[in-house]
Order: sequence, then C-alpha cells, then structure tokens
Amino acid sequence: MSWPFVHIEGEGRVWLLLHGTGADENDLVPLGKQLFPGAHLVSPRGPVLENGRPRWFRRFAEGEFDIPDYYQRIDELGQFIRDRKAEGIGTDKPWGVMGYSNGANIAHGLLRLHPSLVDEVVLLRAMMIDPDSRAERLNGKRVLLASGRFDPILPLASAESLAADLQRGGAEVEMSIVSAGHELTEVDLMRVTSWLSQN
Repeated sequence: MSWPFVHIEGEGRVWLLLHGTGADENDLVPLGKQLFPGAHLVSPRGPVLENGRPRWFRRFAEGEFDIPDYYQRIDELGQFIRDRKAEGIGTDKPWGVMGYSNGANIAHGLLRLHPSLVDEVVLLRAMMIDPDSRAERLNGKRVLLASGRFDPILPLASAESLAADLQRGGAEVEMSIVSAGHELTEVDLMRVTSWLSQN
C-alpha cells in the first residue's frame, strides 16, 4: 500500500504506530520515541477521511461501524506491513503495534486476522468492533489493553469484552484501567513501560 508514512530508523525491533481519528502519521511519533527508544518506528496515515479527518475505517455514526470496510482496511494494513518488509524494514521477526483509539481498533483487527505479522500489541483506548468475530491462533501473542474507566467514547464494558475474547483466542492479555476518560495519562504511559519491561 502506498499510504503516506513516517519511518524512523533504529537499531531495535519495528513498532507500527496507528493514530486516532483526526490525527496523522506524525501524531504518535514522539510517544513512540519515548516508549520504544532505539526502535524502528513506522507510522502511516489512515486511508479513510471523515469530514476531512483521517481514520482507519469507515463508520456511519459514533459507535456504528462499517464492518465490511473494517475488514478490508485490516487486510490493507497487513499488506502495508508486507510491503515495508519487502523494502527491508523489520524482515526478521513480527512487528510490535501500538494504536490509540481508532488506531487501537484496527490494531486488534490486525492481530486477529494477520497474527503472523505482529506479536506484541499495545491497545490504548480500544473497544470491540465486531462482537460476532472470535479471536483464535493467538498463542504467544502479548497484548496490553489500556482503558479509561470514565471514557465517554469507548465503553469500558466493550474493552473488557475485547480483552476476554483475545484471551480465549490464546493471547496473554493484561488490562490496565485508569481513572481517566478518553485521553491518555502519565499512569497509562508508566503501565506501558512496565509491561514492555516484562518481556
């Protein structure tokens, strides 16, 4: 795929950064540098526009998603990774993925549908998108799901359902719930750092 993207070269593994609605390929780069020092960072721009604001997949309204488009965009993201690998970026092992909000929601779709491409996934403010989907073949995958207890956009119950489904699929899931809304906090970042140090 030929989406605009930022690539920060590093000595470590590759981390794919997936922004939230209305942001772009530059948004998560400073956070990626902070959390993954020395890593390769690949940060693309979501291909869908909603009122001029980039997203990863279409929706009809808040919380009402275009499910066929969701799955199409997941496959496109998988092809984006394969294309970058063909260019020589992170060819030796699966990538790590960090997504925020809309980016987190396509990130767990990528884990579900293309588990060979990723092995560690940081989901910042994610929710279940397709309740009829069931995770599988996720043994050996690590997931951190960071949710806000008072998030008005992504219901905590939906995030808990997502965590349970990923666990049933075989992933090792850690769920972090902070006393916050949709915004990220310093506590979130501390928990991401702690989780990364466990591997």
